[in-house]
Amino acid sequence: MSSEAAAAKPRPGWRQVLKSLREPKVLAMLLLGFSSGIPIYLVGNTLGFWMRENAIELSTIGFLSWVGLAYSLKFLWAPLVDKTDAPLFGRWLGRRRGWMLLTQIVASAALLGMALVEPHKGQLMLGGVALNHLLVFGVLALVVAFASATQDIVIDAWRIESADNNEEQGLLTASGALGYRTALLVTDSLILILAARVGWSVSYEIMALLLGVGMAAVFLARESTRSVAQPVLEIVDAEQAKLGVSDAMVLRWVAALALGVLAVAYEVAKHNFWDAAWGYQDAVFAVGVTLALWLLMRRPKDGRPVPEATWTRPLVGPLLRFFDAVVGPLLMFLRTHGQWALLMLLAISLYRLPDFVFGPMANPFYADLGLAKETVGAVRGSVGTVATIVGIAAAGLSAIRFGFVPTLLVGAVLGPGSNLAYAYLAMHGSDPTVFAIVMAIDNFSNGYAGVALVGYMSSLTSVGYTATQYALLSSFYAMPGKFLKGLSGVAVEHLETGRTLLEAYSLFFVGTALIGIPALLLCLILVMRRPVAAPVAA
Repeated sequence: MSSEAAAAKPRPGWRQVLKSLREPKVLAMLLLGFSSGIPIYLVGNTLGFWMRENAIELSTIGFLSWVGLAYSLKFLWAPLVDKTDAPLFGRWLGRRRGWMLLTQIVASAALLGMALVEPHKGQLMLGGVALNHLLVFGVLALVVAFASATQDIVIDAWRIESADNNEEQGLLTASGALGYRTALLVTDSLILILAARVGWSVSYEIMALLLGVGMAAVFLARESTRSVAQPVLEIVDAEQAKLGVSDAMVLRWVAALALGVLAVAYEVAKHNFWDAAWGYQDAVFAVGVTLALWLLMRRPKDGRPVPEATWTRPLVGPLLRFFDAVVGPLLMFLRTHGQWALLMLLAISLYRLPDFVFGPMANPFYADLGLAKETVGAVRGSVGTVATIVGIAAAGLSAIRFGFVPTLLVGAVLGPGSNLAYAYLAMHGSDPTVFAIVMAIDNFSNGYAGVALVGYMSSLTSVGYTATQYALLSSFYAMPGKFLKGLSGVAVEHLETGRTLLEAYSLFFVGTALIGIPALLLCLILVMRRPVAAPVAA
C-alpha cells in the first residue's frame, strides 16, 4: 500500500476499534507481553535488592547488572531467529511459536536454578566439584537474560507479522505493552511483598511458573505466514553470476577485507608493542597494501563478471547467505526508507534518552526526599499502575485513530515533559498527595511514549526481516541511554556543589527534560516531511 493510499483510507470508528478487542490474537499478544516482561527485573533491579539483602558487595551487584546487555545486543543473534526454525519445537509449532516456547522453557528453568542456588559467597559443590557460588548464580542469570532477550525478538516479530494493517498493529502494540507493564508491576512491586512473606527463593520459583502464561499464549496464537524474505543478493550458481558478481569476485573482496585488517593490525603491533620507529618502509608498505587492495577489488572495465572458479562455489554460497541474513536487513531498511533512514534512526536513538538518564536516580531521590518505602510502593502499585494503563490505552487508540507519527510526536512531548514534574516535587517536598500526582503524570507519559515508539518502530520493518530489523531498531533506541545513565549519579553530585541536594535533583530533572528537545525536533520533521507507509504486505 502506498503512503498516498494509506493517507486516503478512512480511519476506523471507535465502535470498530472496540470490536477488534475481541480478536484472539489481541488476547494472545496480551499474554505474550506479560511473559516478555517477567524476566527483565528478575535479572535487574529486583535481583540487586535480593543480593544486597544477602550482603553482596555493591561492586559485585554492579558487575552482575551487565547481564542486561543481552537485551541491547540481541540484534547479533536475531538473524538466527529470522532464518532458522527452533530446535525441537520449530517443525511442530512453526518458526515464531517454536522459538517462543523454547525460550520460555529455558528462561523458566534458569529462574528455578537461581532460586535453588541463591546469591551467596563462598563455594558451591556440584557433583563433587567446588565452584564459585556467585559465578554459578551469575551464569544462571545470564541464561535468563539471553533467553528472555531472544523471546523478545520473536514476540516482536510475531506481533508485527500478525497485524493485517496499521490499525491492528497499533492495537497489538498496546495490548502487548499492557501485558508487559503488568509483568513489571509484579516483578518490581508485588514480589517485594511476596518475598517478605515467603522468601526470595520461593518468590523466584513463583515467577518462573508465571512464564507458563506465555506458554499458554503460544498455543492460543496462530503461526505467522509472512516470515519469508526475498534475498537482498541473489545467490550465485553454476549457470550464471547474477547481479554481475561471481564466486571469484566475492572471494576477492573477502581477501581484500582480510588483507586490509591484517595490514592495520601489523602496523599497530609494530609501533605499539614492538616499539619500532616510523620510517620510509611504512610508507612503502602502505602504498603496496593500497595497490593490492585496488587490484583485488576492481571490477572488469567492460562490466562483465570475473570468470567463474568452480572450486570457490562451496565457500561463496554460505558466505552470501550469511551476508543476506546479517547485513541484508540493514540494507533493506536503507533501501526502503532511502534518505530518511538515517533521520529515523537518529530520532529513535534519542527518543527515550531522557527516561534512561533519569531512571537510576528515581529511587535514590525518593529516599533523599524522605518518602517511606511503603508510600512509594503503595502509590506505584495503585495510582502509577492505573496511570500507566491509561497511557498505554491512549497511545494505542491514538495510533489507530491518527497514525504512528502523530502519536510519536505527542509522546516526544509527554515523555521528557513528565520529568519537569519531578523537578517541582524536589522543590516542594515529601507531600504524599503531590507525589501521587507526579507519579500519575510520569506513568501516563511513559506508558504513552513507550507504545508510541514501539508502534513507530514496528511500522518501519520489512516482512521477512522483521525480527532482525526490529532488534536493530530497539538496540538503536536503548544503547545511547544505557551508556549515559551510568553518569547520572555523577551529574547530581556535580550539581550539588553550592546547592542543597534537592536543588541539585531539581536541576538534574530539568536537564533530563531538555535532553528530549532534539528528539522532539526530529519528530516534527518526520511529521511535516514524511508520512510513514504501511508495512510491506506479503
